[in-house]
Amino acid sequence: MIETYKLWIVIIGLGVGSYLLRFAFIGFVGNRPIPDWMRRHLRYTAVAILPALVAPQVAWPAATGGDLDLPRLAAATATLAVGLVTRNVFAAIFAGAGTLYLLLFMLA
Repeated sequence: MIETYKLWIVIIGLGVGSYLLRFAFIGFVGNRPIPDWMRRHLRYTAVAILPALVAPQVAWPAATGGDLDLPRLAAATATLAVGLVTRNVFAAIFAGAGTLYLLLFMLA
């Protein structure tokens, strides 16, 4: 186990690094106009975050020891399908969560 003071040094260091990274964009560029090409690309940042967080949990789930399984794959497929059809993030998330829990309940 890591010692308490080392843990706090890491937490504070990560907090300072995160602040400086955000300040580089907000503080230095915040009062300047953003070019249209950059604005177009930045619109997709939020859309890319959720799949980037979820994809490892679908492909290599810790709950199964890293083996691909049907409930998680079906939930990812349902999420993608509902998201494409409805264009609604919350509907897609609830469809995926419902599919996952339903299949986990049925196959357990």
